[in-house]
Amino acid sequence: MQFPEFDPVLISIGPLDIRWYALAYVAGIVLGWWYAARLARAEALWAPARPPVTTRQLDDLVLWITLGIILGGRLGYGLFYQPGLYGQLFTGDSLAERFALFRLWDGGMSFHGGLIGVTLAIVLYARTAGIRLLSLGDLVAPVVPIGLGFGRLANFVNGELWGRETSLPWGVNFCSQRAREIYGQTCRFVAENGSVVGPGDVVRHPSQLYEAGLEGLVLFGVLWLAVHKAKLLAKPGYVTGIFLFGYGLIRASLENVRQPDAGLENLPLGLTMGMILSIPMMLAGAWLIWRAWRRPPAAG
Repeated sequence: MQFPEFDPVLISIGPLDIRWYALAYVAGIVLGWWYAARLARAEALWAPARPPVTTRQLDDLVLWITLGIILGGRLGYGLFYQPGLYGQLFTGDSLAERFALFRLWDGGMSFHGGLIGVTLAIVLYARTAGIRLLSLGDLVAPVVPIGLGFGRLANFVNGELWGRETSLPWGVNFCSQRAREIYGQTCRFVAENGSVVGPGDVVRHPSQLYEAGLEGLVLFGVLWLAVHKAKLLAKPGYVTGIFLFGYGLIRASLENVRQPDAGLENLPLGLTMGMILSIPMMLAGAWLIWRAWRRPPAAG
């Protein structure tokens, strides 16, 4: 199928563009906040311990997490995928070039960078407020797939992060009119190092939709069962471990159908950057699951 001519801008108010991508972040944070508040009030889910935060503390935590998502996501994108942005801080010819790393409206966010930012926010808030760290992580982990699902749908609307070439009947040709305006009429540019910039006039996996379904709906369902049916919030770190291992496994698997980022196509052992960054997540998740499984429910 041909990629629909989506407009990434929902509405423009004077010089201000309201983009679907930004709304996806807002929707993920607001709905995640609402779901986390429900979990924080459900004392039976945490028994014999108590919920790690009050709803007022959760309101404060959301601000910390939002900053972690934005700063971590953008700084991680530069570190993992566009390290030249850091060099431009010192070598840019203009003020705009020097601060390109912080131009969020240009696009470019890293989930793994956002994860690091959110982790630091949770650790700092837990230490500041005297809250059990692993239980706080267990409160946040089940809501993350909500934001992931919305974010991947926004990636599809933007026509970015497309998959590898395919002959499957549900493949998508991302060479839309907008893509032709950005990448040229052929929608393809092959750089000297062999990097492909643009989707090309070929059929590709709609990997954004695969990720929205698996990282969003499926992972949310698994964590919902872990929280509400298996009652695993009683064992600190268990739900966090399931999220880390589950996301890492899904992301590493889907990297096989997702087009590697430009300039990162030929990493050692056939790995992609997404795979490399997901392996530590799976190891950390497996350790947390093992640790929580062999311990009795927390008390107090």
